[in-house]
Amino acid sequence: MNEIAPAFAYSGLSPELLVSDLARSLAFWRDLCGFAVAYERPEERFVYLDRGGLQVMLKELGSPMRAWMKSDLEKPFGRGVNFQFRIGDVDRLAAKFVAADWPLLLPLEEKLYRVGAGQILVRQFAASDPDGYIVRFSQDIET
Repeated sequence: MNEIAPAFAYSGLSPELLVSDLARSLAFWRDLCGFAVAYERPEERFVYLDRGGLQVMLKELGSPMRAWMKSDLEKPFGRGVNFQFRIGDVDRLAAKFVAADWPLLLPLEEKLYRVGAGQILVRQFAASDPDGYIVRFSQDIET
């Protein structure tokens, strides 16, 4: 697992998700969702993922942790957190989820949202990762 993604710029927001099984989470985030491993620290059971500027960090519970973690986690870890990722290939990615028989929380749909005084039409779907973090992939159709 010594992959190096193409050079990238760090995002202004890169959530770090604590996961119960790094290999299982990588199968979801990398293999299914299409994120690439930008870098990793195997000794810490940590990976930094990038998908065209969308970034997520994964850190396995039970690995060396810093002292700021003050409470125990209970599954599902996500507990309602909904990460929206804007991508350009939502139909292809949704088809990949269906082919993998991965349960969708929100089947592929088109939805009109009010944004300020205007509206935006998006195509989107949502699923849950192995630890309960909700991911919603959306593509702008028109504004």
